[in-house]
Amino acid sequence: MLQELTIKNFAIISSLHLTFTNGMTALTGETGAGKSIIIDAVSLLAGARSSIEYIRQGSDHCLLEGIFDLPKQVEFEELVEELGIYTEENILIVQRDMNISGKNICRINGRTVTLANLRKIGQYIVDIQGQNDHQELMNPDSHLRLLDSFGSKEFQKNKRTYQASYREYVDLVKRVNKYKQNEQSFVQRIDMLTFQQEEIGNAQLETGEEERLIEERDKLMNFQRIVDTLSYSYQGLSNDEAGALDTIGSVSQELQSITSLDDEYQTISENVSSAYYLLQDAASEISRQLDALEMDEQRLELVNERLDLIHQLKRKYGDSIEVILDYYHTISQELLDSDFSEGKLEQLENELLNKEKGLRTGANELHAERKKIAENLEKAIQQELKQLYMENARFQVEFKKNVFHEEGVDQIEFYITTNPGEPLKPLVKVASGGEVSRIMLALKTIFSKTQELTSIVFDEVDTGVSGRVAQAIADKIYQIGKNSQVLCITHLPQVAAKADHQLFIEKEIINGRTITKVEELPEDKRTNEIARMLAGAEITDLTVQHARELLAMAKQ
Repeated sequence: MLQELTIKNFAIISSLHLTFTNGMTALTGETGAGKSIIIDAVSLLAGARSSIEYIRQGSDHCLLEGIFDLPKQVEFEELVEELGIYTEENILIVQRDMNISGKNICRINGRTVTLANLRKIGQYIVDIQGQNDHQELMNPDSHLRLLDSFGSKEFQKNKRTYQASYREYVDLVKRVNKYKQNEQSFVQRIDMLTFQQEEIGNAQLETGEEERLIEERDKLMNFQRIVDTLSYSYQGLSNDEAGALDTIGSVSQELQSITSLDDEYQTISENVSSAYYLLQDAASEISRQLDALEMDEQRLELVNERLDLIHQLKRKYGDSIEVILDYYHTISQELLDSDFSEGKLEQLENELLNKEKGLRTGANELHAERKKIAENLEKAIQQELKQLYMENARFQVEFKKNVFHEEGVDQIEFYITTNPGEPLKPLVKVASGGEVSRIMLALKTIFSKTQELTSIVFDEVDTGVSGRVAQAIADKIYQIGKNSQVLCITHLPQVAAKADHQLFIEKEIINGRTITKVEELPEDKRTNEIARMLAGAEITDLTVQHARELLAMAKQ
């Protein structure tokens, strides 16, 4: 239900704030007063396309805001969750800010949304029916949805189950097609990854291995220089004739003989003695190293081969052994996760056939249920048409079976004949303007009980009718208002009299500018307004009395 409507700088409306209640509200006033402008504002809040022509002359932008009750349909709850719209307050605040530059900002509960998403939301909060605007009724593509809305809760549950299975089927079809399209390239990739995995795995790389091998290779390649250097050093230290150790040993003994004469001599003697023992240890270590040295040409060849292998792997897979091993773990996991295996395509195709078989069964079950729903709908519509003085009209739901789709296998279209002896034909090709209005009202009377629409707007749908038909239309609009909030622009006094509330719209010129004013009429003013609608310019006592009678009859 639309609770409040705020309009600023929109067409001839400078500033307007309206509060609405449930039931039926009639919007009346002279032609051109701005009744349709208010409906245009509501339509824009439901996602209609905007134009800078809507912005009031002299203003750079206009603002529209509507506060709605939160719709309760499951589909709506899924939609707002998908769009990330906060709805814990149980209200929906819809705003549109249109700038003279063409910039158009749409917000729902403070969250900016695209116009397309606003339109998706709009179809749940308001349904606007104009005198020449019966798209839903005159569009066969919507007939299936309308028929289904007349079904039971059990049917709705079965339909949602079928649709969930259908979405799984579509996903499976995509998987199979993708598998077929990419099978060759995936197989080639798997072959490549398998080869790379084997190549790296067979190398048995170890972290830090390259550094150790380079050090070993350098030693092997410099073997002779190491031997010569160690031999020379050992001879220099240990030569019997002029060995450094013997010389330093003699010096140490001489210095010890004078240590008692001066503390500094003592320090010098201790330093020389320490050097002697250190050099003695060094000579022993050099001797051990010389004894351990052994040139291994075969080992050098193996080390070089190993380093060449590491270099090749680094050139292919990374600049270090660590990077290569990381890549190895990555491709090993990809091979493990890959679902491309022998017989996989056949398995998927069998799964697809089973899913398709189940869908066909489910679609046929929906078809059988829809046939029963159609029979009930036809009876209900016939009764409504009779009450709208179209007792000779015949309404029928025509079925065509199609390939199964998201809604089942059915293609639905409403057929009607309004004259006895005439064959049934598609609704869009048969009904005249006045008949379409009555048929639409008959359908709305039925579907308003099941569609859970928060607001239904009728924009002069009663144009071109009078007398008992006008009264019947008034009764139907009032009946629809029992199930949904109804806003109705009308020039018929019979319709205005049936309304629970009546808003009077008029134009005024203030300071040379035209503005629209809206007033909710109390009982006495309603009488005068309905008298004006009956008589036109000149209101007589008789028309006032007739207006009172209309209001009294409406209350009864």
